[in-house]
Amino acid sequence: MHRILLVEDDFALAMGTEYALQSEGYEVVRAENVKRARELLDASLSLILLDVMLPDGNGYEFCKEVRAKGWKMPVIFLTAVSEEANIVQGLELGADDYVTKPYRVKELLSRIAANIRRNEMISANSVKEYCFGKHRFLPEEFRLLCDGKTVECTSSELRLLKELVQHEGMVLSRNTLLERLYDTDGSFIDDNTLSVYLKRLRDKLGEDAGYIETVRGVGYRFARDMLSVEETNA
Repeated sequence: MHRILLVEDDFALAMGTEYALQSEGYEVVRAENVKRARELLDASLSLILLDVMLPDGNGYEFCKEVRAKGWKMPVIFLTAVSEEANIVQGLELGADDYVTKPYRVKELLSRIAANIRRNEMISANSVKEYCFGKHRFLPEEFRLLCDGKTVECTSSELRLLKELVQHEGMVLSRNTLLERLYDTDGSFIDDNTLSVYLKRLRDKLGEDAGYIETVRGVGYRFARDMLSVEETNA
């Protein structure tokens, strides 16, 4: 059973969220402030749901502490603040995703499941291929197939796809992608080049381009379940 730490000081919201999670089979431990969250932080946790504004601190600092201590479990922010800068700040500090209040239970559960699944795949380090729509991506072989036929892609496009699928369900900011991608000569790519790579990759994915979701003002998410995906341009 997956164990989730819910850090939320709004009692009614915390109780409702806890009930929804337990109904899906999750074990939930709840903290109403940063102090209690620190006490409950351990290796048994599969994921942390973290409110931004807390009575004795904020979620950003706690997330930073979690990553500084080496904990790898996914962190999803629960935030009523929709400003782009705040969302990006959380992602840059090591969070994996965010859900804006008031959130829909189905969306929250989808985000949780996707992040736990992605983390388990990365931890196991055993993923040989990713299948989505008509496509199969073989990261070790650096090949993309559609209906069994090779899709001709540049190495940069395949590196971009690899970053996205290996962080399935996680929002990757443009800055994060720019830091992780580099041209074949070893130089970092710029913002305009990233937009070109994204457009070309989506063009080559055709009807499966919607698996790459644009989170406006924040970055991109690979959403294999397609529950909230809208086809958008980079």
